[in-house]
Amino acid sequence: MGVCVDLGVPSLLGATLATYLGLSLVLLRWPHLLHGRKKLTFVARHISHRGGAGERLENSMSAFRNAVQCNTEMLELDCHLTKDGHVVVSHDNHLQRLSGRDIRISDTDFKDLPPLLPELEVDFHQGQFVTGSDRQIVLLRDVFRSFPQLPINVDIKMDSDELIAQVSSLVHEFGREEITVWGNFRHSVTQKCYRQNTSIGLLFSIRRVFWLLVWFYSGLLGWLPLHESFLEIPMPSVLMKGAHLSWSQRLLLRVASFLLLRPALFRHLQRRGCQVFLWVLNNEDEYQRAFDLGASGVMTDYPSRLRAFLDSQGQLSQDS
Repeated sequence: MGVCVDLGVPSLLGATLATYLGLSLVLLRWPHLLHGRKKLTFVARHISHRGGAGERLENSMSAFRNAVQCNTEMLELDCHLTKDGHVVVSHDNHLQRLSGRDIRISDTDFKDLPPLLPELEVDFHQGQFVTGSDRQIVLLRDVFRSFPQLPINVDIKMDSDELIAQVSSLVHEFGREEITVWGNFRHSVTQKCYRQNTSIGLLFSIRRVFWLLVWFYSGLLGWLPLHESFLEIPMPSVLMKGAHLSWSQRLLLRVASFLLLRPALFRHLQRRGCQVFLWVLNNEDEYQRAFDLGASGVMTDYPSRLRAFLDSQGQLSQDS
């Protein structure tokens, strides 16, 4: 009897594991068996990073208008809160890089904010600079008013309840819950966004990206609900360009690339109605690789360049 029990337990464990793995693969392929598909009102292949920071001064109204002229399908921008409570569009709170002034947006009234420098380096294209005359830091309200039908991706740069509440209020005021995405890599910010307004599309925080990978590789992903609708991640190879990294940092980025850029993961998320955006890609080879991997959309500093690429791909499809 004892021998039978000893043989039976491993067999039972093996059968249980095989059943689990089989069901996990089924749910990875057909998640609708357990989860409803998210109902998104738009698909964005062309996303303009900071409005297109390689063609106009970043996060300026001129950049946003240029992106729209390039038929962008989504604007990506960043926001902060001024001392007197205005939501403004800026990547940095400390304005040394953007304006040459040693001041913070959070310590300054809106009327006292300095103009942008007339020339700025493109963050994700080192050594490249862009110039412009439209140097005013703009209000998020004015961006919403100017582009009422265009999806906008709002990166909440401060862990501020007031900022999150004000952005939510503006989204509601302009009736754009279905065409707005928000969040931040910081989990605390993204959680506050979700609690503030569940009707606005939510980004994965960096903590949730980590758990997403754990669930994917362990087979749990298909079993679990997701309240996020947008996976927005860097293409790790982009972060290695022009950077002075140690061998260990480069190894870490290569491992991250292997783990993150999995077509099976992207397909699963898309079957659940999520979109996958890769950033910040600025040449045709990067665009092609992103779409070959199965990304829904690409975020770029060069809206006209990405538009030309997409148009050429469309023409190639028609010719074939």
